[in-house]
Amino acid sequence: MSATQGVGWFRAVVVDAEDPEGLAAFWSKVLGVEIAVVEEGWVQLEPGRGGAFLAFQPATAARPAGMALRPDVEVPDPVAAKDQVLALGGTHVRTVVEPKGDSHEMVADPEGNEFCLVQPLPDELARRWPGIDP
Repeated sequence: MSATQGVGWFRAVVVDAEDPEGLAAFWSKVLGVEIAVVEEGWVQLEPGRGGAFLAFQPATAARPAGMALRPDVEVPDPVAAKDQVLALGGTHVRTVVEPKGDSHEMVADPEGNEFCLVQPLPDELARRWPGIDP
């Protein structure tokens, strides 16, 4: 893997929220984008001009002061990407299984900052950009 190839690409910032729908409505207005998905445990905004989006899920633990964020990095194969992250000095936090059965890998960088390795968005939700393969 070369430095230009990378493990994946930055797709989203997920916010742990006490009121995911309310917070999504706020950020929708701040960023000038619509709410794209509302389902149990998940509210997602449309991608902004940069291609990344904000999403909100219920907080499962006490929140620290400030915003609780977790980047999502889209990869073709979360398990293979997890192995690459481990080889780079990261750690595996846990495998997350979603209510619909999908799963992704939560990992951490060498300083313990967590991020998730997620599968590509379904075509109907993915925004395509010139020069970026689906």
